[in-house]
Amino acid sequence: MSRRSSGRITLQDIANRVGVTKITVSRALREPHRVSPDLRLRIEEAAAALDYIPNRQAGALASGRSQSVALLIPSLSNAVFSEIQRGIEEGLNAIGYQVLIGHTGYSLLGEERLIDTYLGYGVDALILPGSRHTKQAQRLLTTAQVPVVEALELTEKPMDINVGLDQHAAGIAMTQAFLERGYHRVGFMSARMDHRAQLRMRGWENQMKKAGLSNERYLTTSTPSSYRLGGEMLASMLGRWPDLDAVFCNNDDLAAGALFECQRRRLDVPGQLGIAGFNGLDITEATTPTLATVVTPRRRIGELIAKRLRARLEGAPLVPCREDVGFEIVCRESL
Repeated sequence: MSRRSSGRITLQDIANRVGVTKITVSRALREPHRVSPDLRLRIEEAAAALDYIPNRQAGALASGRSQSVALLIPSLSNAVFSEIQRGIEEGLNAIGYQVLIGHTGYSLLGEERLIDTYLGYGVDALILPGSRHTKQAQRLLTTAQVPVVEALELTEKPMDINVGLDQHAAGIAMTQAFLERGYHRVGFMSARMDHRAQLRMRGWENQMKKAGLSNERYLTTSTPSSYRLGGEMLASMLGRWPDLDAVFCNNDDLAAGALFECQRRRLDVPGQLGIAGFNGLDITEATTPTLATVVTPRRRIGELIAKRLRARLEGAPLVPCREDVGFEIVCRESL
């Protein structure tokens, strides 16, 4: 059996075992959709039997492609991002691409460093969590000339591909849902005041002002969100504004925590306090009462990102595009 001096199994070893050319093996492993299912299975079985480990550096040098895409996410524990990740991976894995995960920790500087690192490794595209970047990050992306996706929020001037929803409009729509149900002293609470949280809050502020109502009942923090934090923030808001009759929470974790605090205090929801969250996580359907929320199509965002990137990677023109996936206001028992 022919091997490199290191003893590493090569593509030629697999080709010899299957009885095809080295080029066919390379195509099957890098672009599996381009060969028949039967042949792909035979090649994959041969690779497994020989314990083949791809040399991605050599492959990238030979083809000019690394077959990898970097996905930067703000939080590794947030279910919002994990659903988007699954949608992206399913779409890109199908064409032989690997998705590399980078954790920004909600930091634009952290994002900049990861962009620099992944571009250094020659990724074929980058998926970023938002439309705000440092000047250095923008310079790096412009110089690299690789496909770039700005996800989750919409921007009027996308760098390349923009897939998300109008966070400001969602904030307006949820606030209007409170008002239509007779609430007039609606507060707002938020953790992790990133750009998306700011847009949602601005929507709440604008709609309250438009209705001629106070938009001064709000509480924000840079602390990561949790059920416990939601309860603590609601307690603080009720201490400061005992006349509060509803609270719009920036995410479902805070909303669930606020609901649990109401139950601890024996406050009737929605009779004494209306509560709504944001994102439409599973917890909103599991509580009693169930929680009103803004449902965001996170899996759909991931699938569309994969679809748009696939077109770019297969040679579609680099013309900036902007895709609004929308949102849904779901008024459950807590409203």
